[in-house]
Amino acid sequence: MGSREQLVRAVNEGKAAGDAGAPRNSCPYSAEDLRRTAWVQGYNKSRPFPISEET
Repeated sequence: MGSREQLVRAVNEGKAAGDAGAPRNSCPYSAEDLRRTAWVQGYNKSRPFPISEET
């Protein structure tokens, strides 16, 4: 499997984890792994960070 497929799979896994309500820190990839960024992007598609408008 090529790197592009791995990144797409990581995005899909992250979205599935977000849809399932998994905690944000449940990413299976290490901090040095580019798939971690892809996983978090997928997770954020289904469960975005709440942004406070207060200043």
